[in-house]
Amino acid sequence: MTAPFKSVLSRLPKMQPAWTKALCKREQNNYSSLAYSALMTIALSSAPVFAQPDTAQVPETGASLASASAPTSAEDSANSTGTETTPEKDQKGFLDKVLNAIGADGKFDPDKGVNFSFLPGPFYNPDTEFGIGLSTVGLYKVDPKDNVSQLSSLTISSFVSTNKSLGVVIDNRMFLEEDQYRFYINAGIVDAPEVYYGIGYDENNNDANEQRYVQRQYSLTPRWLTRVLPETYFGAGLAFSFTNARHIRPENPTTNAITDFPSRNISAGLLVEFVHDNRDFQLNPSKGKLLQFTLKYYSEPLGSDTDFVNYVFDYREYFDLGDAPGLLALQVKANLTEGSVPWSLLPKIGGDQGLRGYIIGRYRDRQSLLTQIEYRVPLGGRHGLVTWAGGAALANRVSEFHVDEILPNIGIGYRLALKERVNLRLDLGFGRNGSGFYFNVNEAF
Repeated sequence: MTAPFKSVLSRLPKMQPAWTKALCKREQNNYSSLAYSALMTIALSSAPVFAQPDTAQVPETGASLASASAPTSAEDSANSTGTETTPEKDQKGFLDKVLNAIGADGKFDPDKGVNFSFLPGPFYNPDTEFGIGLSTVGLYKVDPKDNVSQLSSLTISSFVSTNKSLGVVIDNRMFLEEDQYRFYINAGIVDAPEVYYGIGYDENNNDANEQRYVQRQYSLTPRWLTRVLPETYFGAGLAFSFTNARHIRPENPTTNAITDFPSRNISAGLLVEFVHDNRDFQLNPSKGKLLQFTLKYYSEPLGSDTDFVNYVFDYREYFDLGDAPGLLALQVKANLTEGSVPWSLLPKIGGDQGLRGYIIGRYRDRQSLLTQIEYRVPLGGRHGLVTWAGGAALANRVSEFHVDEILPNIGIGYRLALKERVNLRLDLGFGRNGSGFYFNVNEAF
């Protein structure tokens, strides 16, 4: 295992400091700056990327949001990014020149080591006020001679704002020795406002229960997976989270929604994971399915403040539509807990990877179920469009889910190809209590 790591480390370019991602999500009218940016992006672009490819090639500057014939291995990816698929310089539009200058040329070059793209962007919302972020995405091969494993990826997302909110989140996915092993690391340091409405649907749905606070959270989840059957993996890892709530307001709520709200907690435990995964590329699949079961066991002897267990079932599948353009993506996810679960790790509804359009933190309970289906279609050039519908439910026990408490969700989004199979994501989602605008990299699921 030493040789592949030495290989990738020796090929790393000198990294520039990176501040990242603008993550904007809240109520209606909180997204005007990003909406303007999205419209300007569409207006300025002129170079093709999402054109339907031949069965042996990827789109002109890299694989698209919805290309059913995208490469299925790293070898196909490397072979499909030659100069013949790149637009001639005199055909490139202004946007292509700008994106190429920041590394978003739509291609993967194995000779560059880690292929980085840097995408800055301003944002505004009432909680974090004005801010700046930068999404940094790097694609790489641990072993240049490995033509079986899909491309490994490193995503660094961070932001800083005028009210001193800041955060850095890292997601690294490494594929080793012809996909025999997979090593994932998720880590984050975030200090930003959040909301708390209590626990359970009735409390969460009451606007009078709103309590705002600043949450500082440190999290780390490394995982090692080994292939035990074709396209099937088993592994283990660690789960750690430290949460501290500050500047809680109102400090003395008049309702009983917020009881037992400790200002800090530590959760530490072990995890085991079973995965069946035949998706062609995790960041932006064009076909295949994921069946994943994760068990996290938090215990006081391991350093946790309380003992509890978290079970997560995640099913995703991607359907080719034949003669129709684009594809359908489906997700069904159950997040279940038992034991003394701290308020900060209760299953939540919302956010950029949940029900887009719901404020993350408002809806939380001991059990949650979520489903969403998304249509992803190329528009030509670097551009793509998505639209989705979904719903979620919360309950104290699995037997207490009710149809009349389902939280509905719909939305529409724009995609801009940055790197091979890597898209900038601009999503506008609508929920029961308002809407949210999201500026991100990679698909929601």
